[in-house]
Amino acid sequence: MNPTVFAAAGLSLLLGACSAASAPPAATSPAAEVSPVDTAAVPTAALPAMTVRKHPSCGCCSVWIDHVRAAGFKVEAVDVEDMAAVKQAAGVPGAMASCHTAEVDGYVIEGHVPAQDIVRLLRERPPARGLAVPGMPLGSPGMEHPSGIVHPYSVMLVLPDGSTREFSRYPREDGAQTQP
Repeated sequence: MNPTVFAAAGLSLLLGACSAASAPPAATSPAAEVSPVDTAAVPTAALPAMTVRKHPSCGCCSVWIDHVRAAGFKVEAVDVEDMAAVKQAAGVPGAMASCHTAEVDGYVIEGHVPAQDIVRLLRERPPARGLAVPGMPLGSPGMEHPSGIVHPYSVMLVLPDGSTREFSRYPREDGAQTQP
């Protein structure tokens, strides 16, 4: 199968799941609550503006936007019908695709990346395209479960050549969920 067709089919599945998840949970358990992000190393006033491109029907994207705003990012949300074109233009590898694509200070943020990892990326400034959480893992920011369930997932650093390496992993060994 043509890789572009495969990536488009995968994106369609993600957007379908995103639309199904558009209603936020009625209540969250204490385990699913997100604590504030530690931005001590990068003062909130110093956090750059972020542009998030998302499909208009995606509710989980809006919940993730609330998550990064709560961390101190100023966010402009832009509704886009053709997210495959956004991802291609941003250089997101097909295997790293999720439902929304953000740009912040020269980096691409793909999917449900915890705000603390974005802050770390901006503090460390590695040579990279950005960060990605492929798919839509249950328990990641914007994909919280009312029972506090967190499926293991990794935040991947997307290197300039499109290869990836693990940047962080959740749930963390110290028992923290998406935030310290």
